[in-house]
Amino acid sequence: MNHNPYAWIEESLATIHQANWYRSVQTIHGLSGATVLLSGQEVINFASNDYLGLAADERLQAAAIAAIQEFGTGSTGSRLLSGHRELHRDLEQGIASTKQTEEAVVFSSGYLANIGTITALVGKRDLILSDQYNHSSLKSGAILSGATIVEYPHNSTAVLLEKLQQQRHNYRRCLLITDSVFSMDGDLCPLPELLDLAEEFNCMLLLDEAHATGVMGKTGAGCVEHFGCTGRELIQIGTLSKALGSLGGYVAASNALIDFLRNRAPSWIYTTALSPADTAAALAAIKIVQQEPQRRQQLWQNVDYLKQLIKEYLPNLQLLPTESAILCFQLSDAATALKAGKQLREAGIFAPAIRPPTVPTSRIRISVMTTHEKEHIEKLVEVLKSMQL
Repeated sequence: MNHNPYAWIEESLATIHQANWYRSVQTIHGLSGATVLLSGQEVINFASNDYLGLAADERLQAAAIAAIQEFGTGSTGSRLLSGHRELHRDLEQGIASTKQTEEAVVFSSGYLANIGTITALVGKRDLILSDQYNHSSLKSGAILSGATIVEYPHNSTAVLLEKLQQQRHNYRRCLLITDSVFSMDGDLCPLPELLDLAEEFNCMLLLDEAHATGVMGKTGAGCVEHFGCTGRELIQIGTLSKALGSLGGYVAASNALIDFLRNRAPSWIYTTALSPADTAAALAAIKIVQQEPQRRQQLWQNVDYLKQLIKEYLPNLQLLPTESAILCFQLSDAATALKAGKQLREAGIFAPAIRPPTVPTSRIRISVMTTHEKEHIEKLVEVLKSMQL
């Protein structure tokens, strides 16, 4: 008998290595941006979710520094226990105004927002219908809730309708959960159809806007605005850590739902509030998103330019359907994806391989930013051409 209760860990790591699933972090030096210094090598950065280039914006830095000087570095405890700063309410009101909802509440991360909200809304007597490609935080929240979980094929409203017809009547409550922009594919959920089904079958709908906030829609309010669904009843969740260049998560919904979450969401009640610096930076970012639509315009110009070059010079590239700033192309297996990522890196392009279990099929993920210049995009296409994928 093996008397080391931790011996299995080394065996598990070996299995991860053998499957080409092993991951390790890489060190970035200096500010985030379109180019970064990665482990001593300057590379063009196509691996960032900083879509609008705000993570290094001097105005966000100044707001964070001012908040630290006024309020200190930490929030010292949960908001219910230790109180909160007016900054927290200012940010929540800014989010609600952007999303055109009655109210919003800020969590310490998007992951915590999803887990806390789902577990507060449904339990053992309830049903969750979840898109197959949903983010890990949505899937984790569903499992923790104790509700019955039924996954439907990615973006298949026909199968979702069948599941609702067969099972909805057996449960007290039903929650539909989906990403709006699927972060490892780049496509969008069919939001209008999902809302129609939610209304028809008396379901709640939770939409994760993590990769849509600040980017999608005329004013950057997200996919709800993009699809013309503003004002329809649903629960919008997102993050402050991608296009908004800070940290934290949010839920935007009705007054009653937000009040309920403040009393029942454990990952809000029992977690230290977002730091003053992160809160102030996110608030500054929201104002910039509202005041500088040219940032989004430049982002979409960059996306269109990359698509144009791929169509012209890489017609055989297996690009997944996308309507976002995320472009992915599939490869045959994890080993091939790792090799492609290494070749890109050696040529000065940072676009890492994405492999199972994160995604069902291995791929390279390219994330476009406002701050990318034409030369950056042209270099990416040039390197991809040389790889003969």
